[in-house]
Amino acid sequence: MADTKTPDAIALLKADHRKVEGLFEDFEKATGAAKKAQLVKQICTELTIHAMIEEEIFYPACKGKAEDDLLDEAYVEHDGAKVLIAELEGSGPDQAFYDAKVKVLSEEIEHHVKEEEKPGEGLFAQARKAGLDMDALGERMAARKAQLMEQFKDSLPPPETRSFSGHDLEEGQPVDEAESPKGPDEEIRPATLR
Repeated sequence: MADTKTPDAIALLKADHRKVEGLFEDFEKATGAAKKAQLVKQICTELTIHAMIEEEIFYPACKGKAEDDLLDEAYVEHDGAKVLIAELEGSGPDQAFYDAKVKVLSEEIEHHVKEEEKPGEGLFAQARKAGLDMDALGERMAARKAQLMEQFKDSLPPPETRSFSGHDLEEGQPVDEAESPKGPDEEIRPATLR
């Protein structure tokens, strides 16, 4: 019988990273609203579950063993992604800024992945140097991931942020491509915090 060993924690997380990178590449090439919507649903599901297993299992295991600033930044990066994921989940390919939101999300994730995977000094390197039991973490994370994939196969939970304080946002004036730029005496109303 073949050995079906669970990948260690870092291998599991890197595999998730490669999968999502591929999905973003597929989105860039996609034409048609149905295909784009299907890819975004898959991207959002993968990222949501990935963030959950990192925040529930991997990041707490790294606490005190990796640089606090690096962990803090990882949580903030996750929270930024969660906001865009919620935006995408509540919209569709026919709505304004949809493709732009996917592009910005992909750029945020690309930055986040570079920070985690940076050779010698990234979060993964620091966790490995600290001697964390990557096999045990990998088993826990794989089990939790399978549980979450089953739980959220139909819909995602509302995002929970750790670093954002829940400001109420007021939607600004919509961008109208047909409208000419405002003159110096005309007010442009941006989105504001209440």
